[in-house]
Amino acid sequence: MRRLIHILLCSLLLLSAAAVAAADDLSRKQRKLLEETQIAYGATIRWGSMDDAIAYLDPQLRKSKPPTEFELNRYAQLRVSSYRERSSASLDGGQVERRVEIGVINQNTQAERTVVVTERWRWDPEAKRWWQSAGLPDLWQGQ
Repeated sequence: MRRLIHILLCSLLLLSAAAVAAADDLSRKQRKLLEETQIAYGATIRWGSMDDAIAYLDPQLRKSKPPTEFELNRYAQLRVSSYRERSSASLDGGQVERRVEIGVINQNTQAERTVVVTERWRWDPEAKRWWQSAGLPDLWQGQ
């Protein structure tokens, strides 16, 4: 029994070390900039408009798939009532994935619902900033 516990503890220690090594791929400055950018992006989604949130999108995404006027008008019919981070994980290639729970109120019906969206953040070494590369949040999931 002791041997089994010892093996499990060693395995857990190795997994923890691997997770720390993956997180160390980002410098302290990059992590701080990511946190600041995510806070600003969340505030923009919560209190601003989707027009403002476009500035956080990856320029490559904005160029290849810009939001249409119809999509922006749909967003204008919604009010965001909450924005909470649920989890965050480092991915290969220096990307970070974050799952966020967003409370949404339809301004026409006053019906509130909650959606969970996944954001992907990409570090741009030339611009020295983070870009949201998953696009604007899909607030109509399952409809």
